[in-house]
Amino acid sequence: MPMQSLCHARIALAMLCTSALSSIPLAAYADPDAHDYPTHIRVEYVQECIVQSGGKLANLYQCSCVIDEIAKQFTYDEYVEASTFSRYASLAGERGGVFRDPEEGRAKAKHFRDVESAAMKRCGVPEK
Repeated sequence: MPMQSLCHARIALAMLCTSALSSIPLAAYADPDAHDYPTHIRVEYVQECIVQSGGKLANLYQCSCVIDEIAKQFTYDEYVEASTFSRYASLAGERGGVFRDPEEGRAKAKHFRDVESAAMKRCGVPEK
């Protein structure tokens, strides 16, 4: 009987430790400086990158590397704003002026393109 009690005590202790550790939020273990992007945004970026770099699925890892490098430089909100300015800066007409004309928008677009270009070189994405 004492052996059975000892065994139950060990199981109870293991369960207590497991529940205590599982109650600690995973965010406590995460790098506080890491910029987290929604998964669908990362997937969309990688898909566009693959298409732009020749459409070869072999570029999956390189394109994933690029978005990871970009995420090190921009918070998600900064990324959305800078990539939007960058993407639509060449939009013709009056509508494009919203993205082209503001000095702050041009600066954000240029910074985004510089970061993206450096990341593509670092990650080995083939040029178009």
